[in-house]
Amino acid sequence: MLLKPIYAQRLKSGLKEDGDAYFRVFVGKLPDTYLKRELEYNILFLNNKTFCRYQTIYNLESYPWELLDMGMYLDSLTFSTKKITTVKEGYVLKQKTLVFTIPFKKNKADYSPEDIKPLYDSLRLTDFNIKTITIRAYASVEGTLERNKELQTKRAASIAKALQSFQEPTVVTNIQASENWVEFLNDISESKYSYIKKLNKAEVKNRLASGLSEELEPYLKNHRKAVIKLELERKDNYKDISEEALILRFNKALNEDELEQATEIQNAIFERIKRNNISPDLLHKMNIPKQERFVKIFNKNSAFRFMRDIREGLIVHNELKELEKLAPKDPKLKYNIVATTFPIWRYNWMKINELDFEKQIKNLRNYGIHASLIDRMLVNFHIVKAEKYMQKRNYGAKDKSIDFIKAHYNNFTLSDFDYLSLAQFLTYYSKSEDAVGLLSAKARSIDINVDLLFYYLNLTLVDKALTKDEDYRTIMLNAINMNKERYCKLFNNKEKGGVTFQLLENEYLRKTYCENCND
Repeated sequence: MLLKPIYAQRLKSGLKEDGDAYFRVFVGKLPDTYLKRELEYNILFLNNKTFCRYQTIYNLESYPWELLDMGMYLDSLTFSTKKITTVKEGYVLKQKTLVFTIPFKKNKADYSPEDIKPLYDSLRLTDFNIKTITIRAYASVEGTLERNKELQTKRAASIAKALQSFQEPTVVTNIQASENWVEFLNDISESKYSYIKKLNKAEVKNRLASGLSEELEPYLKNHRKAVIKLELERKDNYKDISEEALILRFNKALNEDELEQATEIQNAIFERIKRNNISPDLLHKMNIPKQERFVKIFNKNSAFRFMRDIREGLIVHNELKELEKLAPKDPKLKYNIVATTFPIWRYNWMKINELDFEKQIKNLRNYGIHASLIDRMLVNFHIVKAEKYMQKRNYGAKDKSIDFIKAHYNNFTLSDFDYLSLAQFLTYYSKSEDAVGLLSAKARSIDINVDLLFYYLNLTLVDKALTKDEDYRTIMLNAINMNKERYCKLFNNKEKGGVTFQLLENEYLRKTYCENCND
């Protein structure tokens, strides 16, 4: 329904404040026949009897973003456990993640502890406990959907049971089963079977059931597998000891020059502070002599506090600079000093000379810091520079920093949070095509984080040219496999949490929606 036009003078005179920096205006009244119906509103802009713009209102989800995580050196380089779905930052100590793949033989569903033990032994889990098990089980696409999901669920449960048998207590396990359409469509893209990509799921299954599955078995056999993610945490030998007792044991170990034991107790204290949300003031009770041989322990205390609260950055930075006088060539200390400089510079807590700071980053190579870590810092350096140039409206210099970022982010491994941060950074600076290019290959992989995948969909669903690409169907099927309900919800109206139901006017999107969400 098209309402009567509202002219500029009436719009301006009718504006009323509606909260901070918001205004509202009456533009028309809908007939009673529209009551209790799903509604969306678009806006037509006209000037001098000329149609200028047709504006559809999209409800696109957004996420927090930050600098790429550089980590801090404790015993080793330790990264924050940043999650895409929350602005809160955590940190991980004495913990690591292992991801591995177990192939399945056709129609085999049961795994025994004996099948898993060689894998378990190879992981060397004697010093670690499995904290959580996440299993994504995939079936090849030739069977029925019901049979494939049933088989994969049994396989995943069998693997989980076998892993659980090696430790107590019971491990938290998350299982997801689906058909592996993503890798199937990826693998046939450059083959003589690429015509299959134009068929819907039912047509593909009919072709496979009619004998094509034997020809495609060299592909299909690689699609039956489970991708297993284990979150590990080091066993805590001091979990039943109070904080006060831990401090006493630490001080005693340090007095007796038992540095290995003191380090182990220090880690236990960190874990206790993190797990029980205890004030880090507890660390001040640790009696650490200010000597070169204890720099590592001092460094860890300061780095821990910085990772726990970035607002400690200036205090921690000054502490580390004092430690540098005791150990001027310590690489971990040098790295941590640079890492703590970033928030000080970014938020103007203290004047930082940009040229000297850039030299300081590059100089880390002289202390054995890996080139990929230095490149990561340099990308962050130019992210901050772009922000500062933007504030000064120096758009040419800002674009040069963005070009540097685009030229160097492939020099190191990106986490899912890094992918998100870079994509949102590029989008913010009107580089949406670059953001899409950054994520497009990742979006067609089965190991992508589900929130990152849906961010990609948010970024691209309204692009009618892009959604016509055959590869886009692969991306949508990936999202459907991971969370069908969430995918289907994208096509709801704004009031029901969707982007817009007008997406279904796009023939290509509607076809995939009807095939998977309305079957």
